[in-house]
Amino acid sequence: MIIKSTSVDDYISKLDEDRQAAMSKMRKVIKKNLPKGFQEALNYNMPAFVVSHKTYPDGYHCDPKLPLPFISFASQKNFIALYHMGIYANPDLQKWFVEEYPKHCKRKLDMGKSCIRFKKIEEIPYELIGELCSKMSPKDWIEVYDSHVKN
Repeated sequence: MIIKSTSVDDYISKLDEDRQAAMSKMRKVIKKNLPKGFQEALNYNMPAFVVSHKTYPDGYHCDPKLPLPFISFASQKNFIALYHMGIYANPDLQKWFVEEYPKHCKRKLDMGKSCIRFKKIEEIPYELIGELCSKMSPKDWIEVYDSHVKN
């Protein structure tokens, strides 16, 4: 589901009321918990937090004109998605998240390589998301990206 927008605020404002509340809370939790150095952006038509070209001049290997993506979140047709590139690239972080998830949510984890899908808005584990966001700095992400993803 693509939501054409010009900013993160614009993106969220175009959602249904229940989704607006969940996405606003997701944004707030991510902003509060991410280490300094990530920059909020609209990336691939989704709210995102990226490593800017100023910090990482090479940009994203798939499209070097774009900054290096780290976390994105989106309102999809049947769920809210959190895309965390660190989980995709760091097996230890993924293992931690998979083990922690059942402590925060009764529902079975619905996860792809970097995508975590939340089908019940009222069951989004914001505290766990905050903890996940705090676990990787821009420097950590760049190191993982350069050694595991970019090559």
